[in-house]
Amino acid sequence: MGKPSVDIGRVGIWYGTIDALATSDARRAAATIEDLGFHALWLAEAVGRDPFVSASVLLSATERLPIATGIANIYARDPMTMVAGQKTLAEAYPGRFLLGMGVSHGHLVAGVRKHDWSKPYSYMVEYLDKMDKALFMAVGPSEDPGRVLAALGPKMLKLSATRANGSHPYFTTPEHTAIARSEMGPDALLAPEQMVVLETDPTEARRIARAGMKIYLGLPNYFNNLRRLGFTEEDWENGGSDRLVDAIVAWGSDDKIAARVGEHHAQGADHVCVQVLTEDIRTAPVDQWRRLASVLL
Repeated sequence: MGKPSVDIGRVGIWYGTIDALATSDARRAAATIEDLGFHALWLAEAVGRDPFVSASVLLSATERLPIATGIANIYARDPMTMVAGQKTLAEAYPGRFLLGMGVSHGHLVAGVRKHDWSKPYSYMVEYLDKMDKALFMAVGPSEDPGRVLAALGPKMLKLSATRANGSHPYFTTPEHTAIARSEMGPDALLAPEQMVVLETDPTEARRIARAGMKIYLGLPNYFNNLRRLGFTEEDWENGGSDRLVDAIVAWGSDDKIAARVGEHHAQGADHVCVQVLTEDIRTAPVDQWRRLASVLL
């Protein structure tokens, strides 16, 4: 299908803990990200704010910054509702909203939402079929803004290139970026997320990294993907081996983190969304974003 019409540049910010901020502070954080020159702000969906409402609020607080969902849970709304949210924002803010969708995780879908999560890939295929046929009887965007899928394994990566405009891999490595580009071909958008810790002391950096990684180490999607990359059950012990931590989280000097982002680009990424891990999620990491802007942009 080719890349989406929304231009998100080469580097953005992934800010999953923005829900820990009051809305007024979240608006200021988005404006800061825009002022620093980052090319996109990625929002998550779990059990917090609705991502379409949040995107609308943050789009209104900025002038140029694209907002992307990383990701909107397809089990949280039916296909027609997903299309309505996408097209409403894309028409209101031309060229500034990118829909990222995914199947989420079993504990959120089956456990929290009480939906059937037995065949997530098949469900995604059927969901995309229904999105393509969904009615939207309002003024829509002048061009299709496109969509990207959360994808790790070969089947979902290929689906991202054939039925969407690209993929948004999460909790992964530059080695996976190379695999994803190979699976998807040259034309689809590839926008991996990269966790970072701006700390040069190895013990402290890895401590912060393990805290940020903790919730993901218990999720089968990520376990299976990292096992394909050569990691073993032993790498999951004690909060993650140093080898695993160092593969998932870039830490150290600003230049070292910039080098990791560069590795993703060298392996085929079009865009890298950087997630700064800190201990205090109630405060936007503005100083860290500023430091990263000086070496990434």
